[in-house]
Amino acid sequence: MAKKKQTAKVEEPIVEETVVVEQPKVEAPKIKAKPTNTWEIKDRLYYLKGRQKPVSRSIRSANIYYFDESLGYERELKHTENQRTCFVDEMKGDQRLSHIIFRSGSLFVPKEKTVLQKLLSLYHPDKDKIYYEHKPEIIAENQIDQLEMQADAIILARQTDVDMAEAIMRVELGSKVSSMSSKELKRDLLLFARNNPALFLELAKDDNVQLRNFGIKAVEEGILKMSRDQRYFMWSSTNRKLMTVPFDEHPYTALAHWFKTDEGMEVYTQIEKRFN
Repeated sequence: MAKKKQTAKVEEPIVEETVVVEQPKVEAPKIKAKPTNTWEIKDRLYYLKGRQKPVSRSIRSANIYYFDESLGYERELKHTENQRTCFVDEMKGDQRLSHIIFRSGSLFVPKEKTVLQKLLSLYHPDKDKIYYEHKPEIIAENQIDQLEMQADAIILARQTDVDMAEAIMRVELGSKVSSMSSKELKRDLLLFARNNPALFLELAKDDNVQLRNFGIKAVEEGILKMSRDQRYFMWSSTNRKLMTVPFDEHPYTALAHWFKTDEGMEVYTQIEKRFN
């Protein structure tokens, strides 16, 4: 009797399953950005524009409007004593109207009256027309710019030679400079640079100023002459016409421009030799 063959059982490998546990995402706390355009709480001073400073002057405190760009329409403004806003559409309850009065040309508004300050500084339509806010920091900034310009002008004036000084001062003083000594010219140039630095710097950088002065000197020395109707320049010795002054242009400005042309440069060289 045949024996049955026993088949060996092959055991399958046990695979361990790894369970992945997802960690909850922790969001970083959001940091609120600080507002940039915050209203500075401080005392403020307002002045009436113009030279006249009346004993008292009232400006409108009601029936005025401000166009709100964020909302897209005009909003009524009113100055009251019992509201926390100057916008009528935000007011609650009765409205006790109050006047806005400048005394001797000025109005001091303490820091506690923020609503009135915002009305005057931000929304009132008469701002910078009838009155303005006193801002020391802006005044200081403008003064610094003016002082720096003045310093630049004085430094440049010290470095300017006599010929250029004469050209610049001729614009300011006219033919009087022809009889002034070099010391007088230098003194007046420094005073001009200090008192009117913007105009001085403009003239010092304009090459036509020196050419204008050159043309005026040529006429004063009798080398050139200008026709009675100021329409053209000519040689004094031969009366030969050199150039015609364009319509509506200053004669010496036109002559300065002409000196830059090929023909004008030749004439300039001849005149320069006669000066020497």
